[in-house]
Amino acid sequence: MPVPTHTSDIFEILSKGQFICSNSGKDSTRKLYNIIDDNFEELFDYFTSINLVLERGDEYFMFTRFENKTDLERKLEAAFRWIDILDFFKTVDHSFGAGYRFTPADILVRLSVDVDLKNKLEGLKKYAAGKEKHAEILDKILDLMRKDNFIELENEISNSYKTLASFHYLERLVLSINIPESVQNEIPE
Repeated sequence: MPVPTHTSDIFEILSKGQFICSNSGKDSTRKLYNIIDDNFEELFDYFTSINLVLERGDEYFMFTRFENKTDLERKLEAAFRWIDILDFFKTVDHSFGAGYRFTPADILVRLSVDVDLKNKLEGLKKYAAGKEKHAEILDKILDLMRKDNFIELENEISNSYKTLASFHYLERLVLSINIPESVQNEIPE
């Protein structure tokens, strides 16, 4: 079974738990997205043969693996982290999502007038070990998002970021949580 060129580049990115997004600012990433999109079946079969599952999201691609119990616990901890981070950014702006552009300075200004947002950022301290100042906590959270390919630095001079299509993954994660009505009253607010 022939695999397309750049398969090793695709593997290099996706095997690190990152995403390949259609709206990346990097030409090389958009090229890899198009290669996967055009050759999805062949790449799916190829990666399945090495125990990786190539998944197609809403304008992004990612790998998933067959997990054992300890990996599931680690993933649950990561899911809690991403739910908290998603909640924070949706509080910044309800329209925060793929394609959204922002600067950390804009968010820091909002903190001075929005107590709810400030409280949510304080709650994110647990993911920013050793960071106490709001700007430091925010920088750590943005660094986590950048490393996992949910955002990318679009302009170094203005320090502006662009939210990538992979952000849909976080939104779908939250939407996939189903709490039956019979237990909704048992959940503390």
